[in-house]
Amino acid sequence: MLFNSLQFFLFLGITLTLFYILQGRARRVLLLLASYLFYMSWNWRFIPLLLTLTIIDYFCALWIVRTEAGKRKLAMILSVAANLGFLGFFKYYNFLAANLAMFAGRPENAFYLNIVLPLGISFHTFQSISYVVDVYRGEQQPVRSFLDYAVFIAFFPQLVAGPIVRAREFFVDLFNWQAPSLDHIQRGVFLIFIGLAKKMAFADQFAQVADSYFNNVAATPGAVPAWTATIAFAMQIYFDFSGYTDIAIGTAKLFGFHFPLNFARPYLATSITDFWHRWHMSLSRWLRDYLYIPLGGNRHGHFNTYRNLMLTMLLGGLWHGASWNFVIWGGFHGVLLAVERAWRIRLTPLLTFPLVCIGWVFFRAKTLGDAAAVLHQMFTNPHGSSVLLHRHYAMILVSLVIAILEEKWEAIEKIIEGPRWVQATAFACIALTIELFGVIDQTIPFVYFQF
Repeated sequence: MLFNSLQFFLFLGITLTLFYILQGRARRVLLLLASYLFYMSWNWRFIPLLLTLTIIDYFCALWIVRTEAGKRKLAMILSVAANLGFLGFFKYYNFLAANLAMFAGRPENAFYLNIVLPLGISFHTFQSISYVVDVYRGEQQPVRSFLDYAVFIAFFPQLVAGPIVRAREFFVDLFNWQAPSLDHIQRGVFLIFIGLAKKMAFADQFAQVADSYFNNVAATPGAVPAWTATIAFAMQIYFDFSGYTDIAIGTAKLFGFHFPLNFARPYLATSITDFWHRWHMSLSRWLRDYLYIPLGGNRHGHFNTYRNLMLTMLLGGLWHGASWNFVIWGGFHGVLLAVERAWRIRLTPLLTFPLVCIGWVFFRAKTLGDAAAVLHQMFTNPHGSSVLLHRHYAMILVSLVIAILEEKWEAIEKIIEGPRWVQATAFACIALTIELFGVIDQTIPFVYFQF
């Protein structure tokens, strides 16, 4: 049930209608049932997994506050171990098995298991861990109602690909729920339209270029195709993930919930540090609060600070996927962050963006060999033709202008707060963009669904 499918909007319309017909706790029951139905539309077999982790974390949080201080840590460790154990088995077993087979001189698939990665497991496990750790730290009161906690974990707008919502952000809306105002409804609908345009008219256009190149990197040699295909993927992943996030945030607003911002024009970043303050912001905050700071942060000297940065980014890379490409991608960003901190370097978007693109090569390439081949072409073979067409350059230019207007003058906010004719014109332009340039291809999934 993709966010850009008719099936999803029928599901959303029915759920919204029933939500506002019902009252009280019946609404929460509806949200839980609808969320589980949404998840079942992908693969019903993983409902027991989602339910099992929900039960473990719910009772561990209660255990933490009901037991003496010496045993609270055990409850927290049990919850974290359960989440990481399930995540590790489903996401990383075959990666570890392949490396073990290589060292043992066996075929790569010698120890493989036929494992299907549960959709959204990386997101809801991180969400669960943050809740239990916050309870252990005394920063979050445990939720007494299992229904309420289950709704928090399974709420369908962000279940599959985030943003990673903290418990205190979600429960303040759930426990003090108010019907969304007309302004919030307008913002929600506007965000959904923008998200659809980002996904269908921008991301999927660039996806066709990036997929064609990276599916056979040897077929198109030269630095020009290597760089332009990588730029195509940079555009794809931004519009794809930020488009998903816009739809998720907009959908949540229609139900009276307010999700945190997840993107803030990352390709205008003036450094890699600034990039991570703007890109997948809910993950960046999670890594900071539950990994970097517990490791020691920047509190114990320069060496430990750089070590903590590297460990955080290496694990952040591995979180994205079970391959050495993702580990290298995370390590690449870790090195850049450490160098910036050590030498207090300030860049410009014209320098930051190419560095980010070099990292995207590892993120997108199917194998480490493919990534090496692309980088080799980028820096040693100044030939070839652009794989981007004129319309793609026009789309990049338009998106850059919009990003600058939003950065300097909050243009989108002014449109939302503007008079009716301005709003109507904006909606019409977005709808026309989707109609003229939208790609109707359900075989191009949201990029972060694989994580």
